[in-house]
Amino acid sequence: MTMPTAPTAAGTERRLAGGWAQRLAWGFLVWGSLGLLVWVPFLYVAIRRGHSSDWAAFASFALYECVTLPWAVMTADGEGDPYLGIAIMVSLLTATGLLLFAMFDKSVPAARPSYGTALPSQGQPYQQGYPYGR
Repeated sequence: MTMPTAPTAAGTERRLAGGWAQRLAWGFLVWGSLGLLVWVPFLYVAIRRGHSSDWAAFASFALYECVTLPWAVMTADGEGDPYLGIAIMVSLLTATGLLLFAMFDKSVPAARPSYGTALPSQGQPYQQGYPYGR
């Protein structure tokens, strides 16, 4: 479910289109930092686009960091906590799925001119009159 885009002061909607290279780079940041920087791409999207759902996604991943870091420190000795490992894997997979498929807006194709509007000149303009007399 997507929330409608709020108009800005200028009256336009904020959109954030991201190519696959940018999406993969954010996903690499999430996995490369082992989940420690999972909140960074969501902060970027929330600042750039400003939707309340973007801020909620950022807040949820920031809260995730605030909970899992002390949890990991408390269970540092011994074999480890399997629930912590499951929580980390689920959050990394969720963040990657959101970044690859849900966070960025789809690119909007350029609007075609309506019927009856003048098209930009393509080569030589249409010549009036008899073309063979020159």
